[in-house]
Order: sequence, then structure tokens, then C-alpha cells
Amino acid sequence: MMTNDDLFVQIENLRNNMIRVGLSKGLNSVETVKLSERLDKLINLQMGLFTKISA
Repeated sequence: MMTNDDLFVQIENLRNNMIRVGLSKGLNSVETVKLSERLDKLINLQMGLFTKISA
């Protein structure tokens, strides 16, 4: 099972990668958009964990 710390590290790594790709290939490039979608999924997963913890 993935912990919140694991998610945090993955989110930060993916965010940094997306920024690098966005700066080099453009914000509308297919690769940047795919990374953004993956980042959204991880953030939503993390928010779901916060909701469970605080409930």
C-alpha cells in the first residue's frame, strides 16, 4: 500500500518532470499534458487519503 509520504515524493518528482518537459517542449505538448493528467490522478489519490485520515 502506498503511504502519504510515498505519494508526496511521487507528486514532487512528477511535478518537477512536468515543469522541465513543459519548458522544453511547450505546455500543450502531448508529453506535458500526459504528465499533467498523471499528476492530477496522484493529487486526487492523496486528497482521498487526507479525507480518510481526517474523517
